Amino acid sequence: MVGLGDPDDAAVWKLDEERALVVTTDFFTPVVDDAYDYGAIAAANALSDVYAMGGRPFLALNLAALPPSLPPEMISEVLRGGAETARQAGVVIAGGHTIQDQEPKYGLMVLGFADPARLLTKGGAQPGDILLLSKPLGFGTTTTALKRGLAEPADIAEAVGWMKTLNKKASELALEFGVRCATDITGFSLLGHAIEMGQASGAGLSLHFSQVPFISGARRYAREFIFPGGASDNRLYFGPEVHFAPEIDEASQMLLFDPQTSGGLLLAVPPAQAEALLAKAAQIEQPLWQIGEVVAGAGIEVLP
Repeated sequence: MVGLGDPDDAAVWKLDEERALVVTTDFFTPVVDDAYDYGAIAAANALSDVYAMGGRPFLALNLAALPPSLPPEMISEVLRGGAETARQAGVVIAGGHTIQDQEPKYGLMVLGFADPARLLTKGGAQPGDILLLSKPLGFGTTTTALKRGLAEPADIAEAVGWMKTLNKKASELALEFGVRCATDITGFSLLGHAIEMGQASGAGLSLHFSQVPFISGARRYAREFIFPGGASDNRLYFGPEVHFAPEIDEASQMLLFDPQTSGGLLLAVPPAQAEALLAKAAQIEQPLWQIGEVVAGAGIEVLP
């Protein structure tokens, strides 16, 4: 149902009229110093692709490339972080594969089930839909500040807390209220993934910068132009599809190109369902920010 020809977050194979298999994998080098947090973030990030498709993950395999010099207790903490995050999601880690490498890498291969008639894809947005985001931005600039020894401990703790948070409740809410279009915000940044959503849907997107949430230190690190290299890559590749209002300065623009690790879901919600969905989100304490709307046309307009 979803494969190489689609810009979506996971592959989907139809098993029968009631079940589809959702398959994904993701792994990366450490984004934080703490081994347990690294494993937990990597697992939440891999699981997110299943949630972004409207799936329920149930089985995972570890993927690890680890230096022989890494202390066994540190390796144990990475795997424990992944395992406990998977358990929180109701997922069994049933094995995996490990090789030696000089730079640590860890993640998961994840399987999930979905209803073939209720998939979330990037191609289901319609003009008039409300755009909702389930996590704030700023993880890339904050973790880059950490790598440079410039980050405040409280800012890192805030970023880690969000990155370890599963997108489970946001995905379940989307399905409950008949949403058909979603993606998770990861390495291509908010703007990159939003452009993919717009292109797959044959529509444009209008974002309001003042309504986009950021974690506490993100604006400060952005003003110091502390960004990972991927932010400039995203701007170079996706920038021609984006029009910024003149009053949005360069640092603010770059925050929207900032690569995210284990970011939130971006949902395109039909206006008839938006009020009830937001009310239910508040009831279950699932954060959601309204950051814009789907419009006719193409590309992205970022308003103040």
